This record gives sequence, structure tokens and C-alpha cells, in this order.
Amino acid sequence: MPEDNSFTFKISLSVLDHLGRHLYRSFATVLGEAISNAWDADAKNVWIYVDNGKNSFFIKDDGVGMNADDFQNKFLKVGYTKRKSGKHTSDGGRPFIGRKGIGKLALLSCSKKITIISKVKGGAYVGGTIDNKGLDTAITQDLIPDDYPLGTPQLGAFGKHRQNHKHGTVIYFQELHAGIKNSLKFMRKTIALYFKFSLIDDSFNIYLNDEIISHKDLADLADATEFAWVINGLDDPYVEKHLANLKNKKSMTMKGTIKGFVASVVKPSKLSIFTTDERVGVDLFVNGRLREANILKHIPTARIPESYFYGQIHYDDLDDTEDRFTSSREGVVADDPKYAKFLDDLRGTIGKIIDEWDDLRIKSREDGDPEGKKLTRRERKSSELFNTVSSDFQLPRSSKNRDKVEGWVDELAVDARFNFSSYAECFISENLVRKFISDKQLPLSKEAKEESEKWKGVEDQNKKKGNISIDIRKMKNDISYLDMDDLANMVDKKDKNKEACLSRDAGEYKPIRDAVAHTARLTDTAKNRLTTVYENIKARIKTLLS
Repeated sequence: MPEDNSFTFKISLSVLDHLGRHLYRSFATVLGEAISNAWDADAKNVWIYVDNGKNSFFIKDDGVGMNADDFQNKFLKVGYTKRKSGKHTSDGGRPFIGRKGIGKLALLSCSKKITIISKVKGGAYVGGTIDNKGLDTAITQDLIPDDYPLGTPQLGAFGKHRQNHKHGTVIYFQELHAGIKNSLKFMRKTIALYFKFSLIDDSFNIYLNDEIISHKDLADLADATEFAWVINGLDDPYVEKHLANLKNKKSMTMKGTIKGFVASVVKPSKLSIFTTDERVGVDLFVNGRLREANILKHIPTARIPESYFYGQIHYDDLDDTEDRFTSSREGVVADDPKYAKFLDDLRGTIGKIIDEWDDLRIKSREDGDPEGKKLTRRERKSSELFNTVSSDFQLPRSSKNRDKVEGWVDELAVDARFNFSSYAECFISENLVRKFISDKQLPLSKEAKEESEKWKGVEDQNKKKGNISIDIRKMKNDISYLDMDDLANMVDKKDKNKEACLSRDAGEYKPIRDAVAHTARLTDTAKNRLTTVYENIKARIKTLLS
């Protein structure tokens, strides 16, 4: 015990684990910490060099860099934050992204060893090596930071990355963990998706193996995008330039300073990032940095359209005097009131987008939201069948008649919803009555036999004209040649002038039914009449069968 009874904290190195050394799971988060540090240091460029053969990579920037005092008392000081003095922007005027001062622990989570070197303008490199294996040993021995000096960096290992490097920081990651290794294409797309300030701010560029990351890395996603909703007038070059060929772009408003966009793709599979399990989603950004991936998981509607959506919501006002972000930096504190209010507002906006998406998909002759209220379930299923069949008649883009024919098909869409379902009603109801007659072994009347023989003769004549020798009808018995008018007389024949019966309904049904079966388009009055009569027929058949 100290003689003067003055006491001070002693922090075990194990606190590094509790604060996040092993909390980080996303490679995007690891990259994000290094890139964010470069942004806060007013870097103009960040270079990422990957060497899969040596299982290593470098991240280099041309920011202001660090001297020995900065490295020891700022970078290595867990919990140090640039905001303690009340300053919220860099000397270059950029809003600080870093906040807690523990994000640097993410750098320790993706490889077994990292080496950091940095220098200010006119200065020499300073830095050190952190070997996670040695750090694990120190933690096991319950050492304090003073008892664990960093290794001396071997500058020769940095080779060309020191050439013409006048100021800034270089981080060398060695022996990457298995989950970190990814293809360059995957990394390029991930960086383009999650570090938007590099695509919006011309003063900040990110390179992967000396090739700049740009919107071109999202070209396949842009090509698969159909519709977009721009929230509160977001100015984003990806939306303005690369989503220029959308089928439809709409404006959407939300309360407050929130801006962003939500877009939808042709098929949910288009949101997969190459062959990985990762998918593009609607992400939350604060001050240009990803703070919550796939924000919709916190406001699930459980509706199909969600699986088609991606986008970005920017809400910089979440970064205020309150610290709302989790220690892992991969999310926002769930019960924060301001965040909860934002989620509630976003839920309402997404609900409106879903309804508009369904409307746009229907107009584009594509499957929409099964739970959408614009169409009944029957109309929607008929539309889906029509969409599938009509796609076979789509002409090549080069055809001069393409737009004209597309217009013709569009004209048929509404009528098809009725005719397709009406034909299905005819098919089911008439065949159920045939089954009933067969099951009850009901005899055919003289008139029914004559009608059956007449249509057998017509079929034979038509087969001869068409030089057809195969059987056309699956069932060759007499009742398969009778329609509802004849069938009804066998099972529910009454005096039509005195009481309601199936045969009377069938008589009214026949003229309009024949028009449907012969692919004619019906008037609205005929549609209403057919619907009313069929409801009667359906009820009578159900009573008959029961």
C-alpha cells in the first residue's frame, strides 16, 4: 500500500478483450476503423494493398500522421477521443467519425500480427508491432500495459509503401484470420458500398491495389435496380448518374434532417455480394460512416418486398453530445430514444415505399407484394400467370415494334386478371360436376346423349381437317363433351321459371362463359354479370357436393 495512502487505477491488458478486441466480426468494420482514422487525419488518399499469396495486406494514408507523443498518448491510449476538447471537426473541416477511442481495437481482430508506422511532415517514422499471440500471453499473466512494450517495427517489411510517403500512417496486417480473406472483387464492392464519403467527396479517394474505388464497382447492382425512392432530396452521384436508367424514381419525405435513398432490384438474388453469404441491404450512415448494416432488421414488416430493397439512410444528427453507438461500433444502442424515434419514422416510410413498389411492379407486369391490397388474391395470381406467359411474346430491344407490342400487352393485363380466373372457375366447376355425375352413376338423358354425339362428330371432323391422329381429350366418355348447361340439367334440373336452380344459372352463364373460353375481352357489365352468376353456381355446386 502506498505510504501516503494515495491510490491509482491499474488496468489489466485483459480489458482490451472486454472493450472489443474480439468483438469485431465484420471485415468492413476493420477496414472502416483504418479508413475512418485516415479521414479524421485529413488524408486525401487511402491505399489498400492485398497480397493473398502472403496472407497479408497494407493500409496506407497520406494524413497528417503521428509523432512519438501522438502515437503513445493518443493512438495507444485506449479511450482517447479527439472530441474531449469540444472539437468536432478536423483541421481540414471534416466532421470527426471517431468517438470512443476504442475503435482501434478492431485492427487487432483480423490478423495475428499488426505493425503500425506513422510520421508527420518532416519527421521520422514512429510505431510498433502488436503480436496477438504475445498479447494473449500477457493477458493470461494478468500484466498491465506498462509491462507489455510493443515490438520494434521492421521498416524493411514496408518496402515500396514508404517510397514518396511524406506523411501519414501505414498499417501492416500479417497472418489474416480465415474469415477475413476475400476476393478483390468482393473487397472492392464492399468498400464502394460502405465508405460512401470516398465516392461523394472528391477530396478523399480509396484505392485497392492501386486501382481507385468508384461507382463502377457497383455497376452490376445499378444494372439490376428497377425503382428508387429519394428521401428528402439526397444528392448522391450513384443515384443521379448510375441509376439513370431506372423504370421509375420517386421522391419521399421524412421528418428531420434525415436523407437517403431506398432502391429495389429485379430479383432478391441480385443483392447477394458475389458468392458470399453477405447481402446488400438498407444501411444507416452517420457522418458518412456505416453505423448499422441492414437497418430494416430492426423494423421488420415481414413482407416480401423487403427482400428486394437496398439503400442508404444518412442521419448525421445521431452523432451529437450523446454517445449512441455500441462498443463494437457495429450498431446503435437499441433503446436510445432518439434512435427509437428514427426507427419509428423509418418504419412508416418503408411501409409507403412497399405500397408504391407493389403498384410499380404491377404496372411493369411483374410479381408484386402477395399481401398488397391493390389486387385481390385471385387477381394477383391471375396477373402472375399473365406476366409469365406474356414475357414469351417480348420482342428484342432492337425491334422497331417493341414499344408498340408492349403497349398492346399492357392493354390486355387488366382483362387478363378477369379472364384467366374466370376460365379457371369454368374448368374447376364443370369438372367437379362431371366427377359428381360419375360418382353417382347418373344416367344421361336422350338429349344429353345426342349433344355428346354431336360434339364427338365435330371433334372428328376437326381432327381430319387438321390431319391429327392423336387423342385430344383425356376422358372419352360422353360427359366430357358436355358443358355446364348440359351437365346442370343432369344434376339439378327444375322448372327454371318457378325456382332457382343450377340449370337456370348455367343458362345465364353459358353465353359469357363461351366468350371467355374463346379468349374474347368482356365489357365491364358482362364481367359483373358473370361474377354474380358464378357465385350462385359455386354455392350450388358446393351444396351438391356436400
